[in-house]
Amino acid sequence: MHNHPDSFGEVHLNLNVRGLGVSATVAINDRSNELIRRGRDVIKLGLGQSPFPVPESVVEALRENAHQKAYLPVKGLYELREAVAEHHRRTFGIECTADEVLIGPGSKELMFLLQLAYYGDLVISSPSWVSYAPQAQIIGRNIFVLPTSIESNWQLTAAQLEEFCAKDHGRPRILVLNYPSNPTGCTLSHGQLADIAEVARQNHVVVLSDEIYGKIHHTGQHESIVPLYPESTIFSGGLSKWCGAGGWRLGLFVFPKSLRWLLDAMAAVASETFTSTSAPIQYAAIRAFQGGADIDRYLVRSRRVLSALGNLLTRSLEKTGADILPPEGAFYLFPDFSPLRDKLRRKGINTSVEICEKLLDDTGVAILPGSAFSRPADELTARLAYVDFDGAAALEAAGTVPEGEALDDDFVRTHCGRVVEAVDRIGDWLGSME
Repeated sequence: MHNHPDSFGEVHLNLNVRGLGVSATVAINDRSNELIRRGRDVIKLGLGQSPFPVPESVVEALRENAHQKAYLPVKGLYELREAVAEHHRRTFGIECTADEVLIGPGSKELMFLLQLAYYGDLVISSPSWVSYAPQAQIIGRNIFVLPTSIESNWQLTAAQLEEFCAKDHGRPRILVLNYPSNPTGCTLSHGQLADIAEVARQNHVVVLSDEIYGKIHHTGQHESIVPLYPESTIFSGGLSKWCGAGGWRLGLFVFPKSLRWLLDAMAAVASETFTSTSAPIQYAAIRAFQGGADIDRYLVRSRRVLSALGNLLTRSLEKTGADILPPEGAFYLFPDFSPLRDKLRRKGINTSVEICEKLLDDTGVAILPGSAFSRPADELTARLAYVDFDGAAALEAAGTVPEGEALDDDFVRTHCGRVVEAVDRIGDWLGSME
């Protein structure tokens, strides 16, 4: 007797995958697009995709290399790895060579390969990016979540890490640090990084430093933990956030010499899976990492726009009664609507999922629940990715305002109006519950 196909699939589905849904950020983008196709006016603050165009000089480099069709080395084009190494020495003070750089089709894929190749527990703080824990689940790793709070700037503390490690000193672990943070926009100071580095060193913890948003720190003062803990920190970055090139799918890891064996192991797995990253994209990326005056202008203007917009939105959300911290980098806000719990409960809203679903249904504003970022389901937190505006027009307009002059609220309302409207809708929606 033959099994029904659906039954057959259920029997043979990997237990680590069973019950796993589509990534929350991808799912909200798909749902938003479907609602738009049906004629709904949806403001998309769900998917964290840069609103800015790829710099023209980098686009031109892609045009010039569209003919590149050969398979490239699995670790990445050597000239690109050289450019990345020089960029990291110049920008972050990270001493490395091309031999310590691994290129992949997005840092997300490299993170997966790291957990596959390194046998150890995954340690993340909460709130955290939506894919760290699911990747560990797929591979079958132990996952430990260390909760943070708005009082600690939504950041892991060295004391927390020390207390956790003391329970089993020396156990193989990967600690993920992500700053500026997705989903909060908050970051870590030099002192915080130094304290975490010392605890990690004492406990032989491998740190994966996800600094994908480092170059859009709003004041341009991002500091990497790598020089503070160079012997066991892996730097994770790419083009997606600071270069507006999420769909290009180019990520990178920079390894310490002591973990060269891990780079080689990941490359071996890569050779059996994705083989190599897109050739034209790799050639074009050389131009991005070489930098120059045009790239510097692009970054300065991006930071100014994101800072002005983030601060205006923070003030607007504070007026609703939500608890919120102003962003220090990236393009995210993480309001906590718990102070409004009583009025929300009267509308049948008791979880972060319910607040986001009701908000989308009633107002057309798409945001993500805090529970997607490893927060408790009954905590009324949410993530807003303030990216639904014409980034090209905003950059051009920012170039007409002297660099020493702040972009005012009128600038933000004129050039980032859709996002401002979204937060106005949230405020009106909450106010209607009185």
